[in-house]
Amino acid sequence: MTRIISGFAGSLTLQVPSTGTRPTSDRVREAIFSALDARGALDGARVVDLYAGTGSLGLEAASRGAAAVVLVEKGPQAVKACRANAALLLRSRPRGSSLSIDTSGQAVDAFLAPSRDTWDVVFLDPPYDLGEQELAHTLSLLAPRVSEDATIVLERSSRSPEPTWPDGLELERRKDYGDTTLWWARATIAD
Repeated sequence: MTRIISGFAGSLTLQVPSTGTRPTSDRVREAIFSALDARGALDGARVVDLYAGTGSLGLEAASRGAAAVVLVEKGPQAVKACRANAALLLRSRPRGSSLSIDTSGQAVDAFLAPSRDTWDVVFLDPPYDLGEQELAHTLSLLAPRVSEDATIVLERSSRSPEPTWPDGLELERRKDYGDTTLWWARATIAD
């Protein structure tokens, strides 16, 4: 069972497709959001959840104060779950809230390539078997689309090497949780 941990939609149960997704564990999500809350990174933030699966990361951010969230997922069953979960969360939002949640049913690179939007918080939770070169390409497409103070959280298998960070993004820290590694990165400003 996947649920929203905290915020206005705390304890809301999310739909999970029967196959094709690997939801982030509650333990790892709690660690991510504890760190983001400590930074004050979510209040009014523009958030994108790439390889969204159920949308749990983006929707948790929405529940905790993000202003706008985009869930990007190409798997048809996962897109259906993301849309249903987003609708459920939006029905729970506080009266007068201007929170927006959109779902894009396309591949991450196809979503990023033409985009002109910028984001304050980025979640990337690609399939563990996504190749390092493919990931490096995605990160290069992402780099010009993040705000000056952006936080990027990348979830990978603990057996995966450190990603190749493109110009515009730099590693902040790494944290391991069993078979999962979180790579925290930030935007860098060109001199």
